[in-house]
Amino acid sequence: MPQREKLTVEKRTVLGKNVKRMRKQGLLPANIYGKGLESTSVQVPTKEFEALFKEVGETGLIDVVLDGQSHPVLIKNIQIASVTRKILHAEFYQVNLKEKIKAMIPVEVVGEPKAVTDKLGLLLQTLSEVEVEALPEDLPEKFELNVEHLATIDEQVTVADLKAPQGVEILTEAEQVVAKISELVSKEAEADAAAAEAAATAASTEGEATAESAEGVSSPEGEGEKPASGDEKTKEESKSEEK
Repeated sequence: MPQREKLTVEKRTVLGKNVKRMRKQGLLPANIYGKGLESTSVQVPTKEFEALFKEVGETGLIDVVLDGQSHPVLIKNIQIASVTRKILHAEFYQVNLKEKIKAMIPVEVVGEPKAVTDKLGLLLQTLSEVEVEALPEDLPEKFELNVEHLATIDEQVTVADLKAPQGVEILTEAEQVVAKISELVSKEAEADAAAAEAAATAASTEGEATAESAEGVSSPEGEGEKPASGDEKTKEESKSEEK
């Protein structure tokens, strides 16, 4: 069994909104918890955590060292800023190495389908991860699924096509579609486009008929005309003054 990566953390006393200052100092707020372990607020150098997380993700087992004691953990519940995409908070979940756990494992499709090469269709991946159950040290980093053989429209691969390593049970339903070949332009899109074109044509025809019937007919003086007063205001101006 390969040696696990280690990450040393320190207990954290800064809580709540005050953690913003921590982040500016290059420290990431986090928590460590698990079976038989009281939840503890900790902190870790942000760059050190980011480098490790990039390598192991949420499925790689690591050892978190706190006060000299090592804890086998999985990284969970990463919080990421929506705009900057920076990591804001992380959780370390201590596991029992002798007890099976459930986890979500990424699915990666590899290869270019023949249907795509021949420009017959597009590859759509409809499932990006599956749930598994295994001992913590047996969790796979990811599943790879080759799709090169997909050659026709609607041909697909399902969860049943995934190869689980020994000791790993896939819990996601076997018939769920992972990826499939779709038409370059779907029939639904073609129908919508045709309906939109028909509606536009009908509206244009109706407008021309209305204009022809009104041609040469004058309305009574002043009828239907907007006031020419300079006091009239646009909706935007009125809203601006209300504010």
